[in-house]
Parts: sequence; C-alpha cells; structure tokens
Amino acid sequence: MALVRKGSRQIVVDGTAYRWRLRGRPTYSQGLAWSPCTFAVEHADTPGTTLVITTDQPHSSNWFGREAEPVLPSGVAAAVRLALSEGWTPTAPGSTIHLDQSAGFTPSN
Repeated sequence: MALVRKGSRQIVVDGTAYRWRLRGRPTYSQGLAWSPCTFAVEHADTPGTTLVITTDQPHSSNWFGREAEPVLPSGVAAAVRLALSEGWTPTAPGSTIHLDQSAGFTPSN
C-alpha cells in the first residue's frame, strides 16, 4: 500500500526522510469516536512497507466534538523510532505493519 502524495507531509527522522499522512475526514467509526485516529508513514524515496499507527486519541474531526490532541511531527517521529526498534524495515516490500498505541482510548457510547 503506497501513500497518496496529495496531503502527505515529509518528516526527517534520524537523517532519513519519510512521508506521513493523516486522513482529513474521519471514517464512520472515527467520526462517532468509536475508534481512535490513525495515520500512515512510509519511506520518502523508496516506499516499501507502510506503517500504520493507531493513536490513543479520537480523530480531531469527530462528529461529537470529543477533545483530541493533534498529531504532531514529534509524535510521528517517536512512532517511527519505536517501529524501527521493533523491526520495521520501511524500504523492504511487504504487508502493512500496524503499531497500536491505542492503550487508554475510551470509545464514546
């Protein structure tokens, strides 16, 4: 799975360039604040395996106005470092890797 270039942002983590993207509009489940916000990261020059990070926050555009922290570049960089330490190889072809950081997320009822 490759990221769509439109709407993606570049970030450099420890000297390596990556692109990351957060969905502009929430999925139905994210809009209802039933599931947390996710974003995707891939190597900027040689995309291989895409990393999908599940946060512990609702999507900032949820339909109920649940308070949410924005996804910041510092959080993206921290997630990339964690995934790399756990064996993610961003330039190798393969299936999407999921990094679940949703501990503490409380869905709305």
